[in-house]
Amino acid sequence: MSPRRERAMVEPAEFRSYYGKPILKEPAWKQPDVPLYLFLGGAAGASATMAALADVTGRPRLARIGRLVASGGSVASVGALIHDLGRPERFLHMLRVLKPTSPLSVGSWILSPFSGLAAVAAASEVTGKLPVIGRLAGVGAGVLGPAMCTYTAVLLADTATPSWHEAHGTLPVLFAGSALTSGAGAALLAGETGPVVRAGLAGAAAELVAEHHLETGLGLASEPYRTGRAGKLLKAAKALTAAGAGLSLVAGRSRVAGALAGAAYLASGLCTRFGVYAAGVASTKDPKYVVVPQRERVNQRAGR
Repeated sequence: MSPRRERAMVEPAEFRSYYGKPILKEPAWKQPDVPLYLFLGGAAGASATMAALADVTGRPRLARIGRLVASGGSVASVGALIHDLGRPERFLHMLRVLKPTSPLSVGSWILSPFSGLAAVAAASEVTGKLPVIGRLAGVGAGVLGPAMCTYTAVLLADTATPSWHEAHGTLPVLFAGSALTSGAGAALLAGETGPVVRAGLAGAAAELVAEHHLETGLGLASEPYRTGRAGKLLKAAKALTAAGAGLSLVAGRSRVAGALAGAAYLASGLCTRFGVYAAGVASTKDPKYVVVPQRERVNQRAGR
């Protein structure tokens, strides 16, 4: 047998790290604190924007619901973040400087004013006092809403965690779509239909397309999104999103269908955030997710 033929029969070597140890540390953030923080902030951001649009288009009941959800979600999101940090003053320390190159710093400066504005808008809505200030605060929260929906995706993608970093172009779309379905879900639970149904369908479409790309379009980094705990959670998220979208189409004729659609959307949002987080953790445990993509990029640059 010729040396060339013998070399051709040798299978590619499987990468193994020294002593089988991971190359990266697992994310230090706590569970369920951080996945809940991701979910609650997204739902709050989408609800604030829907409330601002509802106020402009003459839908006072939807505006009220959106403001209350935005306020409650943002306050709970801050609480989850502070619990993860361990001490409240650590959150305040994050606000001492604004560093535009740091997603964590920028995110802190999005979350803080958003939470304050959403709380003012909700307080005015409930008490009926200072309506002009309440409306202006609601507009401000609505303007910051899209950033609230997506900055956490940028925060995850800016880390060295392989399955998060490789998804830097997909996670913002996924989080935006999921936030929109969650905001719509809360409104559907409260009995709203009409534009809420259309918003939920738009969010569901974006979410399902982004999830498909996560599972198939990232090369080796897609594997953690399809397998293990993350795979189960994201599969459940897709099923719940599809169910929510289908049920929302008859929400105008059935109050029960609307409530079930809202619950499905909200459950999907939770599964999505926990699934994405679990995929990131899984990708740090196996060195192949770090080294193999790096070698592929090196080979591509070398024209091999």
